[in-house]
Amino acid sequence: MEGLIPVINKLQDVFNTVGSEAIQLPQIVVIGNQSSGKSSVIESLVGRDFLPRGTGIVTRRPTVLQLLHVRKDDRELRLQQDGKLITAEEWAKFLHTKEKIYTDFDEIRQEIDRETDRLSGTNKGICPDPISIKVYSPRVVNLTLIDLPGLTKVPVGDQPQDIEMQIRDLCYSYINNPNSVILAVTAANTDFATSEALKLARDVDPDGRRTLAVITKLDLMDAGTDAMEVLCGRVIPVKLGIIGVVNRSQADINDKKEMTDALKDEASFLQKKYPSIASRNGTSYLAKTLNRLLMHHIRDCLPDLKTRINVLIAQFQSLLTSFGEPVDDKAQLLLQIITKFASAYCSTIEGTAKNIETTELCGGARICYIFHETFGRTLEGVDPLGGLSTRDILTAIRNATGPRPSLFVPEISFELLVKRQVRRLEEPSLRCVELVHEEMQRMIQHCGTQQEMLRFPKLHERIVDVVTNSLRRRLPPTNEMVENLVAIELAYINTKHPDFSEAYCVHRSIADASGGDSHRSGSLTKNIMDRQTEDGKIVPSQDIVNGSTSWKLTNLIRGQKLDVAGDKMSDQGTASQPSSGPSSAAPSPARSRKGGGINLLPEVPEQPVMRLSAREQRDCEVIERLIKSYFMIVRKNIQDSTPKAIMHFLVNYVKDNLQSELVSHLYKREEIETLLEESEHIAARRKEASEMLQALQRASHIIGEIRETHLW
Repeated sequence: MEGLIPVINKLQDVFNTVGSEAIQLPQIVVIGNQSSGKSSVIESLVGRDFLPRGTGIVTRRPTVLQLLHVRKDDRELRLQQDGKLITAEEWAKFLHTKEKIYTDFDEIRQEIDRETDRLSGTNKGICPDPISIKVYSPRVVNLTLIDLPGLTKVPVGDQPQDIEMQIRDLCYSYINNPNSVILAVTAANTDFATSEALKLARDVDPDGRRTLAVITKLDLMDAGTDAMEVLCGRVIPVKLGIIGVVNRSQADINDKKEMTDALKDEASFLQKKYPSIASRNGTSYLAKTLNRLLMHHIRDCLPDLKTRINVLIAQFQSLLTSFGEPVDDKAQLLLQIITKFASAYCSTIEGTAKNIETTELCGGARICYIFHETFGRTLEGVDPLGGLSTRDILTAIRNATGPRPSLFVPEISFELLVKRQVRRLEEPSLRCVELVHEEMQRMIQHCGTQQEMLRFPKLHERIVDVVTNSLRRRLPPTNEMVENLVAIELAYINTKHPDFSEAYCVHRSIADASGGDSHRSGSLTKNIMDRQTEDGKIVPSQDIVNGSTSWKLTNLIRGQKLDVAGDKMSDQGTASQPSSGPSSAAPSPARSRKGGGINLLPEVPEQPVMRLSAREQRDCEVIERLIKSYFMIVRKNIQDSTPKAIMHFLVNYVKDNLQSELVSHLYKREEIETLLEESEHIAARRKEASEMLQALQRASHIIGEIRETHLW
C-alpha cells in the first residue's frame, strides 16, 4: 500500500504535462489565512527551509509539492536521463525547468520567487497557474501537497479590489475536488471559531470526511491560556482530527536554526505544555497522519479513477479520429470530400441519410411538408369568391352586355370573373417555390457539419457558394414554369370539362326548379333555350325575341296603354310584364320642365345604386356557383402540378447535377492546396487531443501496474 502515493505522483506528472483538469487526482490541499503558518507547516514536513518567507502575502501562485521518499541505494529514482546517478542526499526538480537538478534549497527558493514574479508580477499580484516541484529526500514521507495563497481581506500593492473573492475562488477550485484531503490551517493565537479555512472546508465538505485541522503557533498563545479544548475537539469537532504544531519563529529562520533542532524543541514544548496529548500532536505525527489519510483516500478513489481514465481514452480516441490524419494525397481527398458531401445532400433529400434528425424535419421530409401541408392548406384556404362581391358580378354582367339589354347571361362575364379568381393562385404557388428553395439552401449547412467541412473552412465556403449558385440558377426557370401553369389555366376556360359539366347540370336543375326566368342563366352552355307560351306550347326563345315588336303592337291594338314615362307597358286587368336588362334598376326620370314637355334624366353616377331584380339576383347566384365550381377544378390542378414542376425543375435537377457541378468548379489543380488548407483551430485541437490521449494511455499503464493486493 506504500506504493500508492508514488503512483499518484506519477499520474500527477503525466497530467501536469498536458495541463489536464479532466482527471481529479487525490492530493492534500493546504488552505488558511494569510500568515497563519501554512508555509512553515509544509517546510516542517519536508525538513528543509526552501519556501519564500516574509510578511504579507508571500505565496501568490498555487504550489504543487510532491514529496518522495528516496533511499541512498534507490537507483531507479536517482538515475537521470543521461545515465548518470544523482549522488546528493536530497534534491528537487521543477516541472518548468524540465530535468534540471536543484541540490541547493536556497536556489529552490529563488527559482520559486522568479517563477512567481514571471506570471504574477512583483507587486503582490496573484496567478492561478501552479508551480510544480518534486522534492526527493530520505527524511520525508510520500505526500502530494498543494500550498495556496493565504486568505486575505484588504487589497495591497497592485492587487485588484476583488482580491478576496479571487483567492476564495482559487481555493474553491482545488478543495471542490472530491478526491482531495483538505488541510485547514489556523493559528492558535486567533479564535478557532472564526477560522476562515474551516469555514471554506465546511462549505465543500459538510460531513467533514476529508478535512483535517492544524493548529499552528501553539507557543505564541497568551500567558495563562492553552489550546487543550480546541485540540480535543470540544470547541469545534473535526472528523479527521485536529493536530497542533509549533512553528519556527522569524528569529529562528533568520538565525538558520536547523529543522532537526526545531523538531526537538517542538517535542519538548508539547511534552511540557500538553503531556496527555503530546503523542497525538507535532509535525512528525502530522506527516504520518497525512501519509495514512492520503493512502487510504487513494485506495478508495483508485477504482473510479481507473474507470474514468478508460472512458476518457475512448473519448479522445474517437475525437482524434474525427479530426483525421495528416493529408498525403490532397487531390484524392478533395474528390472524396466532394463525393461525400454530394451523397449526404442527396441522401438528406431522399431520406436515406445515416444520421437522421429526430428533433426537426429536414430535407425531403420538410419539402414534403411544404407541398402537402403548407402549400396544400394555403390553397384550400383560398376562398373561391374571395374579393368578389355581388356588385362586381352584376357590373361584369352589365358591362358584358354593352348598350343592349340581354336576355341571357353573357358568357364573357363568367370568363372575366373566373380568370380574376384563378390569378389568385399564382402568389401561393410562387411562395411554395421560395420555401422549397430556402429548405434546399438550409440543407447545405445541415450536410456541412461533417468534420471535413470544419477541418477545411475554405473548401466548405466554396462548396456553399457552388451549391448556392446552382440553386439560384434554377430558381427563375422554376418560377417561370409555375407562372406558366397558372397562365395555361387562364388561357382557355374549359367549360366542357367533365367535372364542370356535372356541376353545371346541378346548378341548372336548381335554377329550373326556382321557376320564372332563371333559365336565362343557361346561356353559358346552350345559346337557344325553350320557353312555354300562355297556350302551353313550347316556342324557341329566339322566336320570342324576333317577335317582340309585333307583340307590343298587338297589345296596343287590343286597347292596352303604353307608359312612356315609366318605360314599361301596363295592361288593364292583367299583370305588367317584367322589364328586361339593367334598365329595371335605372333611376326614375326627372319631372318634365314647365311648358317643355321633355323629360330630363339625371347624371349617371360612377357607382350607381344597384337594385337587383329577381332575375338579376338569380343570375348572380348562378355565376357565383359556376365560378366556385370551376375554381375548385383549377385549384386541384395547380395543387397537383406545382409540386411536380418544383421537383422536376429545382429539386431533382440540383440533386442529379450536384456532384458534376462541384467537380467542375472545385477540382482544379491550382486551387487544391488553397482549398485543403487546414483550420488552425482543428490543427491545435488535434495536437491537444493527441497529447491528452498519450497521457491517458501512460496513466492507464501506471495504474495497471498496481496489483489488487496492493490496495489492502
